[in-house]
Amino acid sequence: MNDIVKQDFDPHYPSVNDLKKKASSRIPKFAFEYLIGGCNEDINLARNKSDIQQIELMPHYLKKPVSSSLKKELFGHVYDAPFGIAPIGLQGLIWPNSPEILARAALRHNIPFILSTVTTSSIERAAELSEGRAWFQLYHPAEDKVRDSIINRAQAAQCPVLVLLADVPTFGFRPRDIRNGLAMPPKMSAKNFLQIATKPGWAVKTLIHGQPNFATLKPYMPKNLNLKRLGQFMDQTFEGRLTEEKIAPIRDMWKGKLIIKGIVNEKDAEKAIALGVDGIIVSNHGGRQLDAGQSSIRPMIHLAAKYGDRLTVMMDGGIRSGPDVARTMASGSRFTFMGRPFMYGVGALGSKGGDHTIAMLKMQLQQVMEQLCCENVTDLPEHLIT
Repeated sequence: MNDIVKQDFDPHYPSVNDLKKKASSRIPKFAFEYLIGGCNEDINLARNKSDIQQIELMPHYLKKPVSSSLKKELFGHVYDAPFGIAPIGLQGLIWPNSPEILARAALRHNIPFILSTVTTSSIERAAELSEGRAWFQLYHPAEDKVRDSIINRAQAAQCPVLVLLADVPTFGFRPRDIRNGLAMPPKMSAKNFLQIATKPGWAVKTLIHGQPNFATLKPYMPKNLNLKRLGQFMDQTFEGRLTEEKIAPIRDMWKGKLIIKGIVNEKDAEKAIALGVDGIIVSNHGGRQLDAGQSSIRPMIHLAAKYGDRLTVMMDGGIRSGPDVARTMASGSRFTFMGRPFMYGVGALGSKGGDHTIAMLKMQLQQVMEQLCCENVTDLPEHLIT
């Protein structure tokens, strides 16, 4: 394991659960519950994790020892590990300056970082911090001129990959956010401010970095929006449902790799292939949209087996450790993404949290690979117990 990984790893927090526990003590309750919550009864949130953990891998103990490599080529770039940082909205609300922290860490450790349209750092800032390697996830705008402007900004920033979000045709029904005033339109209450008062570190960092806002969307927003008008702006600006008619002109405009995130069935995968999409991220939005849906891993296994030779099939949802990355890659995914683990990292350790979380996951995955006697991550399917 290289020196960067060793120096960034904090042995006080050797697991995602350790980071989550520490983060919960530092983040105001309303923001922490926004991070951890699913929709409705959290059934699909739990299913994401439990279905991955049922996957078993076979070690080979009497083979000649090999030097295990985590490196994985994806869209012409060789990354140092087969996992990346998934897009999360309102990251700066969860922990101040967190998208910037994670973009820097992703560059340092050579893994992908995906910026969300509705997070708190701009396309241009993320591109600067990642030296042009940040991917961008687009929530589809209702107006063509806004769509074209955002896409042109992403191209000017040299983002190599554009990710189209497909799995939010409507906002999920999230009881925690409703109780905490974070539904649309948001409504901060005295209870929220009391929670902030109990987390002085978060409050001071917020004062330093400023009130979180939708940085990428600022050029399109009326000035001095109150919270009620913010909800109206979001409703008017975005069309949640992604269709073939909306994807086709984007494919024509975008010169880089084009990915659709949220594909979970054959019909949608075939449409994506017909449209010339380069890959899909099988996802259920972290269990935040459809409680009655499948876990991410189940449709990914099927779609990777059927379409993996025609487009790049990747996955997010429920991955919480190096062993989970190995399970997912062994099941057919070409690459994996995680959101919550990295936010737990920055919530727990601030500016050091991104580097620590990446280093921790690399160490965990390295141990799994060596235990299996697996030389490359592309060989992990050979260790899958079916």
